[in-house]
Amino acid sequence: MATVAAKREISSAENDELSREAKRPKADDKNGGEGGNESEWENVLSTFTTCSVLSDSAREKIMFVHGKIADHDAVVVLEKTPIREDSLAELFRGSKLRLELRNDIYSSYRLQAPPHLNEIKTTVVCPATEKHVKKYKRQESFLVEETGEDYRSITLPYIQEQSLSLQWVYNILEKKAEADKIVHDDADPEVGFVLLPDLKWDQKQVDDLYLIAIVRQKDIKSLRDLSSEHLPLLQNVFQRGKEAILQRYNLPASKLRVYLHYQPSYYHLHVHFTKLGYDAPGCGVERAHLLSDVIQNLQTDPQFYKSRTLHFPLRADDGLLRRFKDAGRL
Repeated sequence: MATVAAKREISSAENDELSREAKRPKADDKNGGEGGNESEWENVLSTFTTCSVLSDSAREKIMFVHGKIADHDAVVVLEKTPIREDSLAELFRGSKLRLELRNDIYSSYRLQAPPHLNEIKTTVVCPATEKHVKKYKRQESFLVEETGEDYRSITLPYIQEQSLSLQWVYNILEKKAEADKIVHDDADPEVGFVLLPDLKWDQKQVDDLYLIAIVRQKDIKSLRDLSSEHLPLLQNVFQRGKEAILQRYNLPASKLRVYLHYQPSYYHLHVHFTKLGYDAPGCGVERAHLLSDVIQNLQTDPQFYKSRTLHFPLRADDGLLRRFKDAGRL
């Protein structure tokens, strides 16, 4: 709804923070290879049938839908794109308005924007596993306290039992997918990484900038594996990542939030770069760890994250939560 003049009060919608870390599509001969010719428009959802709405957020204007594509389970993430300042003139000039309410100086309209200014960012996870479906389903969360011993005896065995593929990560590192999206590529096997936009960012404005740095070392699962020997890697990601963002997007380090998640959404070390002021999913204190703090902690104690007690949220049907309950830790 478009409102002419100022609204007297803007009510706040529900304050749920939903996980939006959708898996990137698999590489094939149409997607992301250096010589690939991805079609500009295609409708992979023409055969999609809806099973259920897993969750939605009116505040974030996002919906997670479970359904089928052919015989495969799929999760579709639908998200309204932000209004861009550089499109305002065309939006005002080319839109149709239908009056809904007029009262003194206040008028409310339904605004029908030109189609290309009214896009819905869509992420498709297919084939989706049961874990994907559960991940996007709205449910109660619990804060878990994990000691270093808890990690070794409960969390690590659970991680090792999981079967979520990291092939999409390796496709990016090997430039078999999304090669055209890479912002920075450091090929060093020890301190190197690939920096590219996260799927949650449509790259049309920097206000919701969101990039991911994926390290080249394949044996670092998460924060728990880090020690002082990884300081050169972390410092390189921190410094080179900020420099690359400044050069490409003219956004200085003082406007960036750089952090790791624990627990991460996938167990290959990666670092999040988001614009300060953007309420990015998972940037809250219960899950995000600033990379600058991580570096300082490891400089103070080389084994800091091997023994440190960490807290993180888990949803009600998460298998790891059941393990903590079975162990009497919750």
